[in-house]
Amino acid sequence: MINIAERHKYILSKLHEKGYINVLELCKELDVSGVTIRKDLKLLEDKALLYRSHGGATAQNPYTNDKPVNEKEKIRREEKNNIGKAAASLIVPGDAIIIGSGTTVLALAQHIQPRGPLMIITSALHVALELNRFHDIEVLQLGGVLRNNSSSVTGTYAEKILADFSCSKLFLGVDGIDVEFGLTTSNINEAHLNQQMMAAAQKTIVVADSSKFGKRGFGRICRLEDVDQVITDKGISDHMKKLLEDVGIEVTIV
Repeated sequence: MINIAERHKYILSKLHEKGYINVLELCKELDVSGVTIRKDLKLLEDKALLYRSHGGATAQNPYTNDKPVNEKEKIRREEKNNIGKAAASLIVPGDAIIIGSGTTVLALAQHIQPRGPLMIITSALHVALELNRFHDIEVLQLGGVLRNNSSSVTGTYAEKILADFSCSKLFLGVDGIDVEFGLTTSNINEAHLNQQMMAAAQKTIVVADSSKFGKRGFGRICRLEDVDQVITDKGISDHMKKLLEDVGIEVTIV
């Protein structure tokens, strides 16, 4: 049996490779009990070398903060721009689409060049203003309680409007994508609105840079398997890509 130092070296190497480790897998690979592995993870967390989560551990703090939208715009601009461009290429004339809130979906809106009529429903004020300049785009701005941090609306008014529509695609921005917990956002009201958006769309396309993987926000939107496609950047690990594809998600890397 290998000693504690060798176990810790193995655990950190595995974590560096995958970004996430599972207690049960480590038990089998190291031939030790769950109690031993959990003690190892606790010691490594005390040294600030990892973050424990339910059933395992991650390399980064899995919990997200609800940062103001003007701060988020400064983070990973190039990646978000490329993701937005790829997402915009999926829109075809005659589409009726829903666009959620966030800085990555704003990048999407900035790349939309209509080649025919489009109907766009959005909760995000900055997305609506970006698209209002096109004569071929009819924009339906959802109403509700305005969130200062995201410049978007939430609430029952927005949710009731969505019940009257059926759209071809939803482009959804998220704060976290966790293998076990699913897709999340930092605001519970926004999470609930996102659920209603998914119910009103035939296809859900998540636009998220690779820093969102392994993270959790406060409000759960849905399970991984409820998503049809994810558009992200080259920072996604091969392990995470395979996990997404294993549950039937189309992964587009830009």
